Amino acid sequence: MPKIEQKQVIINEIKEKLEKAASVVLVDGRGLTVEQDTALRKKLREAGVDYKVYKNTMINLAVEGTDYENLKPFLAGPTTMAFSYDDATTAASIINSNLKEYKNLEFKAGVIEGTLYDAEGMKVIADIPSRDVLLSKLLGSFKSPMSAFARVIDQIAKKGDGDAA
Repeated sequence: MPKIEQKQVIINEIKEKLEKAASVVLVDGRGLTVEQDTALRKKLREAGVDYKVYKNTMINLAVEGTDYENLKPFLAGPTTMAFSYDDATTAASIINSNLKEYKNLEFKAGVIEGTLYDAEGMKVIADIPSRDVLLSKLLGSFKSPMSAFARVIDQIAKKGDGDAA
């Protein structure tokens, strides 16, 4: 297969992942040991996140004309892409949880649901709980006042029964 066709296959692979992704995080993992990189990849894979190193020229060509085109200024040095498909903050939160342990790992930028964030913005986004956690907190906050209301009504009903007897 000629070189141009090989490159086109990689470009198409990136484009397909971008089309399906809810978010993309660019990471510089320069200096990670093999063990650290393997552990990080395992955590991301278990969460349903694709994590792969691509050449910047391939990423440049793949993002051209897409919502991810604003990532181009961040494509310098080694670039690893993390694609989240279900929950937009999954990749960012997993990477963020490993930043303290892996000193050589750092955010470059990311696009989450069409919005570009720089490295500092990605750290803020990464601290947002997952969708499931937020939904459970919301449901818990709905349940709490209802439970309190039900207890008050129950006490009123019991007190009313005592008065009737």
